[in-house]
Amino acid sequence: MATPAEMTLDQLVRDQRAVVVRISGERALRRRLLDMGLVPGEQVTLTAIAPLGDPIELTLKGYRLSLRKAEARLVVVEPA
Repeated sequence: MATPAEMTLDQLVRDQRAVVVRISGERALRRRLLDMGLVPGEQVTLTAIAPLGDPIELTLKGYRLSLRKAEARLVVVEPA
C-alpha cells in the first residue's frame, strides 16, 4: 500500500514528474515492467493520456512508453 506521499502511475496528471518507488504485481508482469526501464529511482513523466483515459504514455530514459491503466496501477511513485 502506498504512503500518503506516494501514488500510482495511473494517478498522475499530464506533464507531472515522479520517481519510481516500487513495482507490485505477479512475477512475470513485474519483470516485464522492470525490463522496460521502470526501476526504483527512475524519474518518469506522464506525457499523454488517450482520449478515453487508457492507455497512458510516459517518458523515461529518453524514450516513450505506453502502459495500460491496469499496468500503471502496479507502479508506485513519489511525485518529484
